[in-house]
Amino acid sequence: MKVWSLVARALEAHGACAMVSVVKAEGSVPREEGARMVVTPQGFHGTIGGGTLEWRALAEAQRLLGKPGAVKMLTQSLGPDLGQCCGGRVTLAIENFGTASLAMVRDFAAREEQGSFILTGRLGPPDIVERFGEARRRVLLFGAGHVGRAVMLALAPLPYDVTWADPRPEAFPAAMPQNVTPFAGNPLEVADAAPQGSFAFIMSHSHPLDLAIAEVALRNSAIAHVGVIGSATKRARFERRLREAGVDDARITSMICPIGVGGIRSKLPAAIAVSVAAQVITLDEALSAAPAQGKLAARNAG
Repeated sequence: MKVWSLVARALEAHGACAMVSVVKAEGSVPREEGARMVVTPQGFHGTIGGGTLEWRALAEAQRLLGKPGAVKMLTQSLGPDLGQCCGGRVTLAIENFGTASLAMVRDFAAREEQGSFILTGRLGPPDIVERFGEARRRVLLFGAGHVGRAVMLALAPLPYDVTWADPRPEAFPAAMPQNVTPFAGNPLEVADAAPQGSFAFIMSHSHPLDLAIAEVALRNSAIAHVGVIGSATKRARFERRLREAGVDDARITSMICPIGVGGIRSKLPAAIAVSVAAQVITLDEALSAAPAQGKLAARNAG
């Protein structure tokens, strides 16, 4: 979640908002340090873990609305203080912004768009280090039909940047989530220019187009995983055509088709989308964990 852009929009629309940040997390807690929630006069975005902790933080943030510059540090032991079973201890920073902060907030939002950055001592105690922005995985979504729309919506609240490609401009809805960028052109260009470590999920309106996109995506080593909607029969046909085209056999074998996690039999677009979103999370976590495991093994070997 790009919190500073949310804060900027809230200030532009309402003139006030609050941000709740987990600045210290000890033991078993619902969310990690750096989890945030932006509170506006009309509601809130994000979560610090739900339950009584979040309810109390929301109440305090709403109380501070309209008090520009106000900052409150709140430390809660989840068991003794809140009756929650987690047993950990959380320190929250609850801060309020007014229009006088808009220039600073816009600057932070611009920095956040460029990637990650660190702020130290902004909340008072010099030992509080805040990290904003994130290295987000790019998901290439091909096809703006019923399933494509459902997958796009399922990915909307998740920490991925989505490029949504379809050659039919009229297929896209008028409004889209913040993390989705539409591309109404030749989808092969998107597959060919994919950034390192991206995922490609293909579900266009045309099987020949699916095959063409799959070929380009599989030839592009920057794409970590390629998934194609379909059946075992479609996979067999695609495998044969891709081998005839000279695509590397290991890449063909790694192709995900059918897409989605196992155990979900429903053909409803929304159900398929849930399955695909779960698969994206699983693949992303596995890929993200691999470098850390490699560094640990190297240290142990040394």
